[in-house]
Amino acid sequence: MWANFFTALATALSLLIVDLVVPGVDIANFFSALVAAMVIGLINSGIKPIITMASLPLNYLTLGASSLVVNGICLWLASLLVPGFQITGIVAFIVAPIVLSLVNTLMSKYFAERGLEMENR
Repeated sequence: MWANFFTALATALSLLIVDLVVPGVDIANFFSALVAAMVIGLINSGIKPIITMASLPLNYLTLGASSLVVNGICLWLASLLVPGFQITGIVAFIVAPIVLSLVNTLMSKYFAERGLEMENR
């Protein structure tokens, strides 16, 4: 249970950083970022595998570059479902998932290390 909470928290904080860094990404407040993080998790576990399988031949032809579009579609779908979260423009559509992935990886690693430290005390 706590792992899911920290994953959602790390994704929400990552989304707020993406909002600061990437033009075209607008998040109204932390609550919107937290809801968006949960919706992104649901989309990534439910809809993304279907889109990925459907685009597999294109992914082979583009040597994996079409996966950027798939990630952009998933993030854009989340922005349609969450009030206070908006993706506008092609730059945000392509760059935001990349930045989100990088920042989220760093945040998750940070929380994982802190969790291990707290268990050892």
